[in-house]
Amino acid sequence: MPKDVVFAQLNGLLWELVRRQEGREAAPSACVIDAQSVKTSTSLPARIQGIDAGKKIVDRKRSIITDTPGLLLAVLVTAAGVQDSTAGRTLLEQAATDHPGLRKVWVDGGYRKHFVEHAATLGIDLEIVQRIPGAGRFTSTPKRWAVERTYGWLMLHRRLARDFETHPHRSEAMIHLAMTDLMARRLTGENTISW
Repeated sequence: MPKDVVFAQLNGLLWELVRRQEGREAAPSACVIDAQSVKTSTSLPARIQGIDAGKKIVDRKRSIITDTPGLLLAVLVTAAGVQDSTAGRTLLEQAATDHPGLRKVWVDGGYRKHFVEHAATLGIDLEIVQRIPGAGRFTSTPKRWAVERTYGWLMLHRRLARDFETHPHRSEAMIHLAMTDLMARRLTGENTISW
């Protein structure tokens, strides 16, 4: 059996065990999608990077979909110029295939109307969570804080503080490895990583 298949099965088993330990059902019914721009190493060729117009930097974008406790359902690493809706579409299709019980998804204002329509074709109710008017620069938004917390957990892994990988699929693998470590720590009750 190929190593990636064994790893995927192990990861799925850990995922189910963590959900059960937290008193949740094995299959998720709701999820959260978000994208994070991350700087890349200076040694990466410019052809595999993109420009994030909002941040005005050349980098990559990590798009993830998590369940409500913050466990990873799917990840997609793209050039930063890729729109959130485009990456989110791929993620949502993958998550809906792997977890047919998904019925609700929360996203931020960066996702467009056609993404809402695409979610409806998959039988998933998509809700855009708006920022609270008059709030400061960063405030926790209802429902979406779970995915932001997951990004925080992932950034504890030094290899993910910047994107060092030449190929996007290797970056995705590093995110999966970091999440496997986090799930194992949650199962064993071990403390968070300390450097």
